Amino acid sequence: MSAFTLEQASIIVDKALEKGRELGFRPLTVAVLDCGGQLKVLKREDGSSLLRPEIASGKAWGALGMGFGGREFARRAARNPIFVEALCAASGGRIIPVPGGVLVRNAEGEIVGAVGISGDSSENDETCAVYGIGCAGLVADTGDPP
Repeated sequence: MSAFTLEQASIIVDKALEKGRELGFRPLTVAVLDCGGQLKVLKREDGSSLLRPEIASGKAWGALGMGFGGREFARRAARNPIFVEALCAASGGRIIPVPGGVLVRNAEGEIVGAVGISGDSSENDETCAVYGIGCAGLVADTGDPP
């Protein structure tokens, strides 16, 4: 497995924030986790509200923990809310099953980490995550088929 570097994580965050500003989105918070669920980089834009770091991390952590992106997680949550409620309890409330949590894969398709963004709509958050991941030379997995 190839390493997921701090440089790559930093590129993801900076490019995601850049994309959000370019598109006129509300202030964002971006969290990047490694494949073990540990925080590599977190940036919170000026004006990003109080709980955004926890929400961004929860989106990434949920996607990573389940092994699929936030879009698939949201679909499963809608179909089986009792299971997701149990997952939330089992995780100590850490997971947030919505778009904006995106798995990071290397060229071989291995999961090397996850990105979570919070601040605008979930779909807009996801747009920025996908952009940042691509700029780092990695593959974004939103939970939708490629």
